[in-house]
Amino acid sequence: MASKRPQVPQMRGVTDLFNIEIEEESSISTVPIHKIRLALRQPRRYFDPEKLAQLTQSVKEHGILEPILVRPLEKGYELIAGERRYRAAKELGLAEVPVVVRDFDDRQALQVALIENLQRDDLNPVDETEGLLQLMAIDLDTSTDDVVSILNQVANAKKRGQDVTDNVIRQLELIESLLSTVGRFSAESFRVNRLPLLNLPQDVLEVLRQGKIEFTKARAIARVKDEGQREALLHQAIAEGLPLSDIKDAIKTLQPKAESEPTPEKAIAQRWNEIGKRLQKGNLLGDLKKRDRIQKLMNELDKLTSM
Repeated sequence: MASKRPQVPQMRGVTDLFNIEIEEESSISTVPIHKIRLALRQPRRYFDPEKLAQLTQSVKEHGILEPILVRPLEKGYELIAGERRYRAAKELGLAEVPVVVRDFDDRQALQVALIENLQRDDLNPVDETEGLLQLMAIDLDTSTDDVVSILNQVANAKKRGQDVTDNVIRQLELIESLLSTVGRFSAESFRVNRLPLLNLPQDVLEVLRQGKIEFTKARAIARVKDEGQREALLHQAIAEGLPLSDIKDAIKTLQPKAESEPTPEKAIAQRWNEIGKRLQKGNLLGDLKKRDRIQKLMNELDKLTSM
């Protein structure tokens, strides 16, 4: 059975979570692994099979050296941090695992899980970006879409020399404080260098999440609009380990496919150009009746386009 659970101190925001000591020897206990369930909202979506195998081998030889962080449920516990250790223990068939039990509420549990993952060196840039956005949203008590909107609003206002509201300024200060604590980005560098990552095509985003390709290379390949050409280049870049310069050279050689049917606006403009060329080359304007008719049509067209 688990020992008496220490209470979590009251926290004002995300930065307070960084100061919580979760590995106190007196609070470590052992619980049956079947009583631990995974959280529904797991910040890390991809686990490198090779690194997970290495960790499993280490656990087999030395045991679990760092306890898993859990919170109590009505029946059992929910895993907060340490899923890789949990997976390794499950793979080895361990009956019990060392844990630290903390009475986190839903909000705190997600915060701690995000922070624990963000502090890992092997976290891929996709999960890292999504994790940081979630942390900002939690601290601002808003949605991730609103966080993106705030960052873009501040950047656009600065570009145009405009002021923003006091509320936006306060929100930006909270974002900057969080990013400073994490030690990765400023608000603007995060907006410029990381937010575009989430708009990458799905095939590029997936291999980036799996750590198969660097972000700079993925971003370059994402500019290839044709899916077949992009997929072929993506596989080649990964298989051959192409440097960024070679990827850019390969993109230059790709021929864009023929465009689909033009838009109505473009079709009208093309037709007008063709008529103009015929008027310049032919003797249509020498016929008075045709010239008068063309003049009337042009007057009507002039009125239509000026409305």
